[in-house]
Amino acid sequence: MAYSLDLSGRVALVTGASSGLGAQFAKTLAQAGAAVVLASRRVDKLKELRAHIEATGGDAHVVSLDVTDVDSIKAAVAHAETEVGPIDILINNSGVSTTQRLLDVQEDDYDFIFNTNVRGAFFVAQEVGKRMVARAKGAAPGTYTGGRIINIASMAGLKVLPQIGAYCMSKAAVIQMTRAMALEWGRFDINVNAICPGYIDTEINHHHWQTEQGQKLVNMLPRKRVGHPKDLDALLVMLSSGESQFINGAIIAADDGFAL
Repeated sequence: MAYSLDLSGRVALVTGASSGLGAQFAKTLAQAGAAVVLASRRVDKLKELRAHIEATGGDAHVVSLDVTDVDSIKAAVAHAETEVGPIDILINNSGVSTTQRLLDVQEDDYDFIFNTNVRGAFFVAQEVGKRMVARAKGAAPGTYTGGRIINIASMAGLKVLPQIGAYCMSKAAVIQMTRAMALEWGRFDINVNAICPGYIDTEINHHHWQTEQGQKLVNMLPRKRVGHPKDLDALLVMLSSGESQFINGAIIAADDGFAL
């Protein structure tokens, strides 16, 4: 007997959807039946992704979003719900990093990382969470109460890595943020969980794995390989679905065992 997870009738907002993991997340949710709202600053890239999803039979919409601007967050979420409907699933994916030792981190570097990875992720989740809570209380319309929020953290939030210490700190904050949200919002049937990906081969970093430094890193990994975006598909869909109702506040490493 086959087992499938169906997200038909659900609306999913994916931040940082213009490339990398965000683009893959959006494709996966659309394939599972969700209407997907693609959000980032690079609207041209989002339109290309929308065309791809629609060409394969999916339902996708585009909204401009700068997660470092709270007004932009509020406008994007309002626009998404007006155009598509109440958001049932949030994939809180936007993230940035720098490569430098902690002694070399400048104020601008620190703000660049934390404004996106922590502050931005918090206020996106808060804005969506407010609307989910209102629906659960019957104070806002919507055919589906409760919701799923998936924060994309990193195995770097579980294991400190050299030269990206500030990034590690930011993702550790996302992990604790996930637990706090799960504790406060669980009573409203809102499940908040975090995925901590390991090293994933995307178009952004693909060239790095071919370099001498990249190969050295690969050889340090438990199974001497990096992952692919599709390796997160099953976990993402499961956490987005109604079948994950008993999973709340979970911090799930998907890193091939690297953080052990």
